[in-house]
Amino acid sequence: MKQNIMNLTFLRNKTHVIAAAALLSVTTISAQTFSDFNYRGNDKIYNDNPLKPDEFYSPILQGCYPDPSITRKGEDYYLVNSSFSMFPGVPIFTSKDLVNWKQVGHVLDRPSQLKVEKGGVSQGIYAPDIKYNKHNDTFYMITTQIAGGIGNMVVKTKDPAKGWSEVQKLNFDGIDPAIFFDDDGKAYIVHNDAPPKGTEQYNGHRVIKMWDYDLEKDQIVVGSDRIIVNGGVDLSQKPIWIEGPHLYKYKGKYYLMCAEGGTGGNHSEVIFMADSPKGPFVPAKNNPILTQRYFPRDRKEKVDWAGHADLVEGPNGQWYGVFLAIRPNLNNRVTKGRETFILPVDWSGTYPVFQNGLVPMKPKLKMPQGVQNQTGQNGFFPNGNFTYNDKLTDKNLDFRWIAMRGPREKFITATKNGVKVNPMETNIKSLAPVSALFHRLQHEDFETSVTLDFKPKSEKELAGITCYQSERFNYVFGITEKDKDFYIVLERTEKGESKLIASEKISLSKSIKFQVTGEKDEISFNYSLDGKSYKNLGGPVSGDILSTDVAGGFTGSLIGLYSTSSNDIIPN
Repeated sequence: MKQNIMNLTFLRNKTHVIAAAALLSVTTISAQTFSDFNYRGNDKIYNDNPLKPDEFYSPILQGCYPDPSITRKGEDYYLVNSSFSMFPGVPIFTSKDLVNWKQVGHVLDRPSQLKVEKGGVSQGIYAPDIKYNKHNDTFYMITTQIAGGIGNMVVKTKDPAKGWSEVQKLNFDGIDPAIFFDDDGKAYIVHNDAPPKGTEQYNGHRVIKMWDYDLEKDQIVVGSDRIIVNGGVDLSQKPIWIEGPHLYKYKGKYYLMCAEGGTGGNHSEVIFMADSPKGPFVPAKNNPILTQRYFPRDRKEKVDWAGHADLVEGPNGQWYGVFLAIRPNLNNRVTKGRETFILPVDWSGTYPVFQNGLVPMKPKLKMPQGVQNQTGQNGFFPNGNFTYNDKLTDKNLDFRWIAMRGPREKFITATKNGVKVNPMETNIKSLAPVSALFHRLQHEDFETSVTLDFKPKSEKELAGITCYQSERFNYVFGITEKDKDFYIVLERTEKGESKLIASEKISLSKSIKFQVTGEKDEISFNYSLDGKSYKNLGGPVSGDILSTDVAGGFTGSLIGLYSTSSNDIIPN
């Protein structure tokens, strides 16, 4: 991630730490139960590009699943993503064919592992790397936790689906660490860091550093650090933000692959080669090996910002690379965030090259030989224009339901009628855990709805839906009380400043149904008191504040089932 943006985030968040005394306060003032959640995507790109039997869609993970890293043990592949201040952290998926993926949980699922209680939405977990060590039959996940004083850290397990160890803090600075296990059993760590003090030549000048790693102590070897890349492919060209390194061994040579150019429109992936894991590393003459930065801004079915990749040998010896990219909407808004894409990789020459990674990307890929597309079926994660229904009555909620800055178990209660979201004494603008269950926004055009059983007893109580980009950019659509009457309200928060868009007094005799629809960068908030006919409130409104280019940060938008006992929205 860009270091300058990260520093600005830190400074901003220091001035917005509120409600610290109420971090995990849960009250049981009024019952509110959410049930019958429905989410449906209707993106033009999928309607215009139906799949043939031998095709599958990329991205393989739609919505905010950035910074993918992948590893393999036998026939099983495991993939992880950045999660920032989402809780639990680091979603982990498994597959046997790189097409059909199941989520098996989260790597960081306990408060002892994840200290994000006071972090802004784009703090927390950056750029996880997952690797399997065949020498001790152990999986390692190494990452940077920009929160809680942890910094660079590692956890490990024998079985990625059955829980991970407590955090081991690693004694080095910088970000984006990755671990590499050589054939002789030795281990190394590579990461992004600042150049030595006094040698920085320009803004964005970074280096890739390497350390020996002690597998017995799970710690770097003091004094073993060395700079293996200074600046990037060509220091004379002042390359910026060399980061996200991964080290590989192939046919006796060592390959270092890194992101270069920053995580925006100039993002790319570059490759170096050496005879030794410690270098010297020689860049390929045909760098970059993956980018979308050279093409017209107004191109059709646009994919952009491609980079931050990881390689794995797939079935039948074909190599693949997973990477992040974005798909902006018609107004070039980035509401879904950075998504996980995949491409085959040609390694027939000296250096690997992403197949069709240097031309405008297409939404469909050819299926690996012998694979059947089961996405959205048999427990596999969906993609394309899918529908997701959840009655919210299961004791163990689906893994896609997450919280912000703290465990969801602190504020939810499973019932036979749905999930009860017990309100915290924090609201959606707080730099603290909030009582909201979040689902990632995964489409440009979408419709989502949920039934809410709730009668507020004071103006401090509110429950409903939030469309959430961050604590400083969001919409809240819910029910509250004023002067013994019930009101439905819609509030827009931009740069931390909130404005009531509309409010309406309602007669509430039973449950209410909320509906949010998105189409062509506009959002409509609708409600139904009879479960059949909907009425719009205050819209349509702009989806601009749900976009990364407006809100900043590194996350995509979330849809939240939200409750609070610190409501500050006052109806007209």
